[in-house]
Amino acid sequence: MEWVNETSVREFFFLGFSSLAGLQQLLFVVFLLVYLFMLGTNAIIISTIVLDRALHTPMYFFLGVLSCSETCYTFVIIPKMLVDLLAQKKTISFLGCAIQMFTFLFLICSHSFLLAAMGYDRYVAICNPLRYTVLMGYGGCLGLVAAACACGFTASVVITSLIFHLPFHSSNHLHHYFCDISPVLKLASHHSRLSQLVIFMLGVFVLVIPLLLILVSYIHVISAILKIPSSVGRYKAFSTCASHLIVVTVHYGCASFIYLRPKSNYSSSQDTLISVSYTILTPLFNPMIYSLRSKEFKSALRRTMVQTSCPIN
Repeated sequence: MEWVNETSVREFFFLGFSSLAGLQQLLFVVFLLVYLFMLGTNAIIISTIVLDRALHTPMYFFLGVLSCSETCYTFVIIPKMLVDLLAQKKTISFLGCAIQMFTFLFLICSHSFLLAAMGYDRYVAICNPLRYTVLMGYGGCLGLVAAACACGFTASVVITSLIFHLPFHSSNHLHHYFCDISPVLKLASHHSRLSQLVIFMLGVFVLVIPLLLILVSYIHVISAILKIPSSVGRYKAFSTCASHLIVVTVHYGCASFIYLRPKSNYSSSQDTLISVSYTILTPLFNPMIYSLRSKEFKSALRRTMVQTSCPIN
């Protein structure tokens, strides 16, 4: 970690909500309530999936991992943001900023590949149901999650290393509420076109490739659904995919706007607004989208509540 000592910047000042100085206490209350609600819903989803054997299927295994992932990456961002909303001095150390960026990127990149794994799960379930138990067994599911984490880890290590090896000699005022790629890059004294190209290509790798895999999966899924003779069968098959499609649209829409647009189009106010949506609002709505649309999950939740409130002796 010698690169920490080679820079004159020792800490960064967050300015993400500086234009809303009069509303920061209100924002603290709102974000705290949203965060606690999100933690509660994810805890309910994870515990229900673990406790109810009817949900011990690949689809709900991935949903449980997705809920864990969202809980972890919000934990990296939101508690610090809540403290800063009430603090006079909103700072983070240089090393702390690097750790925050690495952890966030690792979780959010893994999240992208995890959504692709969930798309593959729906493809196998609908297009190749006879081999579903073989292809999506416990080992296969763990392998997909491990691959998603490995891709996320690799991308986050490379991006974080490239950014924090850059010289930071000028401003240390970060126009954001956490250490994200574009705001930190903007503070670097200079950076090569090669580093920018590598970061952009890794963004394409993390966002575009999983999205293409999901699109290919759903082209086959839709084709298979249209061949189902009964309208009831088509509706039932499509309903198992609708929640995943909604989450994919929101996740890749927000992330692509932030990470795949040209650097010349960078806007700190736009980035802050969009970042709030995928660091706070998306993790809030995703559990509700998956759980409230699923009759199977709601039945399992009722069974779990009965079992825990009235345990059998």
